[in-house]
Formats: sequence, structure tokens, C-alpha cells
Amino acid sequence: MKDQHEKISSEYTKALKENANSIVKSTGGAKFAGYSDKELSELPEDITETSFGCGNPLAFSRVQKGQTVLDLGSGAGLDLLLAAQRVGSTGQVIGVDMTDEMLSKARKNIEASGYKNIVLKKGKIESLPIESNSVDWVISNCVINLSPEKDQVFSEISRVLKPGGKLLISDIVAQDVPWWVRKSGVLTAACAGGAISEQSYLQKLEQAGLVKCDVAERQHYEPSQIAYIVVENLPNLISRISCCRKSVAHTLLTKLAKPVSRRIWSSRFYAELPAHG
Repeated sequence: MKDQHEKISSEYTKALKENANSIVKSTGGAKFAGYSDKELSELPEDITETSFGCGNPLAFSRVQKGQTVLDLGSGAGLDLLLAAQRVGSTGQVIGVDMTDEMLSKARKNIEASGYKNIVLKKGKIESLPIESNSVDWVISNCVINLSPEKDQVFSEISRVLKPGGKLLISDIVAQDVPWWVRKSGVLTAACAGGAISEQSYLQKLEQAGLVKCDVAERQHYEPSQIAYIVVENLPNLISRISCCRKSVAHTLLTKLAKPVSRRIWSSRFYAELPAHG
């Protein structure tokens, strides 16, 4: 398990340092992921360049002023800032991430935003440094699929939620993907290699004691979008070749991605922890 965490952290650190194209950008921009121009207009200008999510987990949420929101795998802080807008000065937003470079980038973005109601904590989502029964909402953006211990993650979500607390998670799911997707380090970091099916996701939420588990929305990727992710993120082999050859590689990979694109998509999951009584 340690090796898997280190591998993922290394991939994201490298992507951040190289300013690699994020999944939000490579799948057609923030609008594809459900972020509106209004939401992004007051945020740091380059924040979407270092956001590696697959959707906007707050798009259909009912987060209210004064509530506490926990973001699992908070990365560079895009969703932290949006949540901070919603909870206001009387609320609190907590971000947990295991990668030092991401935490450093998030601190800079938070400082630039001026929000004072955001707290960052270093930790793994399988063992959250958060008190039990302390948060109203858990959100996450394309992170849980990366975990080698998903059951433990869902158990931790149930532990930290207040009775009646809710979650809204955007994540990649997959159904019968080829073996080479599972074994690809790049595609794992791109939220594909570790993805499980929608049915398994919902079952795991229920097994963790959550109720009203449902899929609020789905977003499907075009083969060209999957190919773009691979072309722009494969180290050495593709990144050093000419633009012309990149175009050829993209065309070939688009053809290879056609059967894969029907088996990988982004889902937004909703669930609640039962209230007392």
C-alpha cells in the first residue's frame, strides 16, 4: 500500500512541477467538469491549470453558510475556494492531501484568494486527521479511485460525518477496462487505472453505513479526450517528440481509446449518514 501511495504522490508532484495539462483542461476545460464562469471568475487565474479533477463536486450540493466542509485529496485548492465561498466567514473548509507540493500550491492559492476560513492538513484519506462526527459535508474530486483501500476511505467518511451529514463526490468509474489501463502508471494518476464500477462504488458506500446513495450526474469522455490525456502526460517517449509526431500519436491513440471511452466515465455520487433516531 505504501508503494501505491508513493507512486501516486510522485506522479502528481511531477505533473505539478511540469505544469502538465490537467484532466479538467484536457477534457475540454472547466466547463466540461461542471465549473461555471461565475464560480471561477474570482479565483486565482491559473488555478485550473493545476487542478486534476474530473468534475465539480459542489455543482449540485446544498452547502449552507456556517457549515463545515471536508475535501478529500484537496490538491491545489480549487474546490476548497469554491466551498469557502459557500460556507462564508462563519463556516469552515478543511482540505486533506498527502502530497507536500500540492499543499504548498494550495497555500499559495488560498493566500491569493484572501479566504480565512480554510484549514489544510497533511494526511491520507484512508486515515483522516479529522475528529469523528465533525463535518457537515465531505467532497472529493477524482481522488478516491486512486486509493488501494477504498473500503477504508468510505469507513473514514462515515466516521467524520455528523449525523445527517452528506457527501458529494466526483470520481472516475470504469466497467471492464482492458488490462493495460489497470497497469498504466500514467492512466492511474489520470484517474482510470484504479477506478471501480458504479455499482461497486454505491455498494461500498452502503456498506460503510451511508444511505440515499445515488448517482447525481454522469459525464462521458470522447476518445480524443482520453488520447489527449495520454499524449500530454506520457513521459519521455511522447513528450520529447515533435508536434507533428504528437499529432500522429494522438490520432492512433484516439482509435485505440474508442472501446475504452465507453467503459470509463465520470460520476457524481451523493449519499448521507443517517441522522439520530
